Amino acid sequence: MNKLDDTSASAQLQITEQLDSFTTQMSESTLRKAVEKALRRYFQHLEDEPVTNLYQMVISEVEAPLLEAVMRYTGNNQSKASIMLGLNRGTLRSKLKQFNLL
Repeated sequence: MNKLDDTSASAQLQITEQLDSFTTQMSESTLRKAVEKALRRYFQHLEDEPVTNLYQMVISEVEAPLLEAVMRYTGNNQSKASIMLGLNRGTLRSKLKQFNLL
């Protein structure tokens, strides 16, 4: 094996290690885990305050940024966005209006 082969093998190993590290980081920072962490923090700060409509609160907190991100990704193409989200285009329009995104 010559010096060039050693360098190439070393570079491949380094890239593989970096990809493995990136994959591990990505799997550790999933949306689900972020929501769980946010809810744990929310519950810790509640003390004895009563909670109502938690489901609606969480959905509205997630839904608006989801719609914003998908609309940005699709270049504000509602047809593409509705397909991507699995929503009827009319439902998407209603939700966009609800969150003042239209």
